[in-house]
Amino acid sequence: MKRARRTFKPIIVILVSVGLISLSSSAFAQAREISGSVEDLGHDNMPAPDVSTPGLNWETGAGKSRLVPALEIPAFIMVLNGYCRLARPNAESHGKKIYSVTPSTFWDQAVHGPWGFDPDNFKANQLQHPYQGAMYYGFARSAGVGFWESSAYTFVGSFLWETGGETTAPSVNDQVASGIAGIFFGDALFRLANRLLEGGGEKPGFWRQLGAAAISPPAGFNRLVFGERFAPVFPSHEPATFWRLRSGAYLNDRSFTLGGLNPIRRKDVTINFSMAYGLPGKPGYSYTRPLDYFHLELIGVSYPDDPVEDVMIRGLLFGKEYEAGDSYRGVWGLYGGYDYIAPQVFRVSSTAAFVGTSFQRWFAQQVALQGSVLGGVGYGAAGNIAGLGERDYHYGIAPQGLLALRLIFSGRAMLDATGRWYYVSGLGSTETGGDENIDRLNTGLTVRIYGRHALGIQYLASRRNANYSDRAESHQTVGAFTLAYTLLGSSRFGAVEWR
Repeated sequence: MKRARRTFKPIIVILVSVGLISLSSSAFAQAREISGSVEDLGHDNMPAPDVSTPGLNWETGAGKSRLVPALEIPAFIMVLNGYCRLARPNAESHGKKIYSVTPSTFWDQAVHGPWGFDPDNFKANQLQHPYQGAMYYGFARSAGVGFWESSAYTFVGSFLWETGGETTAPSVNDQVASGIAGIFFGDALFRLANRLLEGGGEKPGFWRQLGAAAISPPAGFNRLVFGERFAPVFPSHEPATFWRLRSGAYLNDRSFTLGGLNPIRRKDVTINFSMAYGLPGKPGYSYTRPLDYFHLELIGVSYPDDPVEDVMIRGLLFGKEYEAGDSYRGVWGLYGGYDYIAPQVFRVSSTAAFVGTSFQRWFAQQVALQGSVLGGVGYGAAGNIAGLGERDYHYGIAPQGLLALRLIFSGRAMLDATGRWYYVSGLGSTETGGDENIDRLNTGLTVRIYGRHALGIQYLASRRNANYSDRAESHQTVGAFTLAYTLLGSSRFGAVEWR
């Protein structure tokens, strides 16, 4: 999606996260906790969704439709193109109106290309594109199509926009962002929407329906238009989950060091939502479907130009449970993920595949350690460099790693730390002779005060080292302490009990 795609504002993502936070909070608060353990979100006193009703059966695949999303996705692209024509009628690139597509321009783009790298800004390419891909995915998934088939629809949908949504040359980076990152974004939103509906029993009420539609608009659209056919809720199989909603303000100024330049200082209010879905160790839960385990985190800040600071998703694609003695349970395998991290001065985003593990270990009767260790490679964008057009960042093949740990002390406190590392190389990019090395650390202490209410302090820091053959080295850092109020999804901090 090119420059004029600014009309597709990132405020949509904020609305999705707000709907998720507010509506999921009220829904999850009604759930029971496993005795002495995690909030299971179980509904033992509620009947399971009736998969025998006319329409879609998620277990057998009966009632699904491949035709419906095959029509909806092109229609969505046509509507989006029409909107852009009205909103930006004079938008041009290389002497051609960007949205004045015709059958001949589509054929020329699809057959001849040429494919390259577009000059759009970081937010358009790395945030708006994945969300657009999530819409393609949602149309297919909510029509009963499986994960991998829905992924194919997403990839084709991205191709159709690149070749038939605009007259500018199709871009490789957009195909990755929409066609692959959109898959992880879309499935996480789809599952959260259905988890909210599942909490309402056989016939979820109006507010649950509305909340689910805000989280995953394509799923809401299909339920509205097709009624009972796509009304059955996707079964979660009752995963062990833990979520938290944290809001606070920075205690100190953020300071950014730009080589030899003076620091830049500002203050922000922040809101953070994170959720782990399918925590290892719950008896009877298995990882047979992609993203039966995933972790989602959204961070917003009170900065009008860039209110979405982070969107981070990682999920298990293929995996297997394992155990070591009576105190350790885990799952390992192949993960996929999408990260968007933009602390104002420098940014990094990546779509990647990982090998790794997620686990929990009991150290004592009331002390547990949860964590994930992942290493892999993806296609990333990072930095703050002089590029073509609006682009002030660098693409490349990106080796990366993650270490996330949560130490839980009964139902009283939690100490957590997540470290991320990205190396955005010069391979696979139009800019050569340069690389980006970025580290990010998020650590904090949370103490439960009463029920599911807690207070905490957090430290969030990012560091960038950039090396390019045609300019001086660049070293940038950003960091701040935050004092925050936290609403917990479980008064036990999500420790899973199997002993």
